[in-house]
Formats: sequence, C-alpha cells, structure tokens
Amino acid sequence: MTPTLQHAMKPELTVEEAARGRFVSGIRSLILNDLAADMRAGYDKRAEPAFRREHGRAPETSREAHLALRGDPAFNIYSAMRVQAQKMVWASVADIVERDLERMEAEAAKVSDAPGSLTLDADMAVPRNVDAIDVHLMPGSYTRGADSLEAGAVYDQGLAVFSMGLMGANLDDIGLSMARYVRGKYPDFAPRDILDTGCTIGHNTLPWKRAYPDARVEAIDAAPGGLRYASARAKMQGQEVHFRQMSADALDYPDESFDLVWSSMFLHEISKKTRAKAFEEAYRVLRPGGLMLHMELPPNDQMDAFDGFYLDWDSYYNSEPFYKGYRDESPPELCRRAGFAEEDYIQFVVPSIGIYGEEAVADAIAAGEGEAVGQETTGRLAEGVMWFGFGAWK
Repeated sequence: MTPTLQHAMKPELTVEEAARGRFVSGIRSLILNDLAADMRAGYDKRAEPAFRREHGRAPETSREAHLALRGDPAFNIYSAMRVQAQKMVWASVADIVERDLERMEAEAAKVSDAPGSLTLDADMAVPRNVDAIDVHLMPGSYTRGADSLEAGAVYDQGLAVFSMGLMGANLDDIGLSMARYVRGKYPDFAPRDILDTGCTIGHNTLPWKRAYPDARVEAIDAAPGGLRYASARAKMQGQEVHFRQMSADALDYPDESFDLVWSSMFLHEISKKTRAKAFEEAYRVLRPGGLMLHMELPPNDQMDAFDGFYLDWDSYYNSEPFYKGYRDESPPELCRRAGFAEEDYIQFVVPSIGIYGEEAVADAIAAGEGEAVGQETTGRLAEGVMWFGFGAWK
C-alpha cells in the first residue's frame, strides 16, 4: 500500500496518479516477497550446490553468494524486475511534482516565519556522491532542481511509493521506533541538543523533537533543495528544527556541543574515508555522557552469505557504490577508531512501532542489549520490519 503523506506539502493526487503509485508499490511487494523467495530457493537448490561442487565448500561471503547466483534464472528475473521497479518509482512521481511545484513553493512561503530555521551555504561544494551519480537510480539525485523544492518533493513522494506503507504515513517510522527505544531504555538520558547528520528531508529528524520536546534539534545535509523542503515540511508539522547545509565529516560546531548525534540510512551513502571522519566528528561534538546512534542495515559479519548478498544487492544494481563497502566494515571497530571506548558500544534491533506498536518496542527494551544481535539479527529481521541500531556512549 502506498501511504498518503499527512503534511501540507503533500500533493493532491489524481485518481490515475494514486493508482499508478499503488501499482508500483504492488510490483515492489511482489518482487521483495515472491521473487525474493524464488531467488532464495534458486540459491539453495542450484547456485549453492554448484558452488559447493566447484570449490568443495559453500559460499562463505556475500561476494561468493553473488558469484554463485549470477546467471541463475531466479536471480536474473529478480534483479531485472527490481531495477525496472526502482525506475518506475521515480517515474511515477516526477509528473506529480512538476505539476505541483508552484503550489508547494507557495505553501512553503506561508510558513517561512514559523519556528525553526534554514541556513544554506552558497560556497559549499556539494560532494560528488550527492550530485554526480543518480543515487537509488533517482534521476538528478539529491540536487535535482538546484535549490528549489523539487529534489525534496520527489524524494518524499517517491519514498512513499517505494516503502509500500512500511515506513509510516510521514515516512518517519525509523525515527519514531528508535526514539521510543532510546527514551524507554535510558530514562535518565535527557538530551538538550540533538544533531541529525545526513537528514535528507528531515523525516526521521522530527521524531526526536517529539520525543525530547525541550531539546534544540539541528539537522544537516549537503543538498540545498532537500533542506529547503525539509525545513518547510517540519514547519508545516509544527516542529521547530534548525536545518543547515553542512557535511557530516566537517561539522561547523564547537567541541562538546551535542548530547545526541544521530543518522538513519546515511552511512552507506558516503565513502570509507568520509565515514571515518564523520565518526571522528561525531565524537568531537558529543558532550561527555552523550550518545552517537546510527540506524543502518546490519553488517556482513552478522549475516550469512546469502542474506549478506541480499542486502548488498543495492551496491551492484541500485547505484549505491559505497553500500557494500560500508556493510563490510565492523560497527564496533568504526566506533573504537573514532575514540569511543569498546565497552561503551551498543547495538539492538527494534520492531517497527507503526506496524507492531508500542508493546513490541517495550518488549525490545526489556530484552536488553546483546540479546538480538549476532546470529539472531538475521532471524529477527526476517520476522518483519525491524530496525538495526548501533552506536556508542561517550
């Protein structure tokens, strides 16, 4: 199901546009359920036995599982269909945004004086990974339309189609689930200043403001158009957030100025060198007792070969060149190299609050850290919509 966004920036869809979105979401559901199951069966019945006959053992890594599967008919069908469906996501919303852009600009102007702020940096060189490739096969990537609202609107509406209703009506389920977990797991943690790095349109920023309403919330990204959209989107929902154009590896903030540094599905979008520097910067701007927290898909060292490749697929076929490189890294080691103590590392799996409700998140809180990691991570993710979080206390 394609959700109807619940903020004033959402477009008024025609019957045909709504039907198109539902159709594309339905195609994606078929691919990610039925065709993915077919590919797994093809791996178990054909690809893995063939690899075993040739090498005397089963595939041990994501890369070896990929090599074993290439050429298998189930893999070919799955991959071809998924690539085309990804392109269909963006095609299904491009005309909507083009038609509605003038109205959205007018709506954004109406809330320009609402609490919150937007600071763009005309002198900042937008990183090539943001504008030189069509990330997620999204035409124009994050800089489509320069500093207009276009890129943000395409991403927002496209993600609604892409997510098939699994990320909530305002695409904020990751932030809602993570914020609820942290607030319940660490009741004495009361951040005064929160930073979201790589916020795109701020959809997973706003839940932190709701969870800690007295906190000052800042959110940064490198793409100006997305930030303009994010600021208007937040103001339309009555949330005071301060958006700034900035890179996570070069934070223009003093030492020890935040209590929480957060990101969601961001680390795999940046290079290994940039990622290491972003961790160092997070450590620098955290106050003692502060928390760095990231939501990402689990790393390859916590997955079996097939499941690792299933997640790495995007790196090969969805124009996400840094995806596998990130997932081959060790989250505890990333934290340690940035300065965090080994014993202060945390990770957990949180069920989607939108799908499973508050009680399921409460159960995850009660389960304790470490009980849903390692070999259990794959199994729990397979149960449904689960969010993998990791980070460290300073």
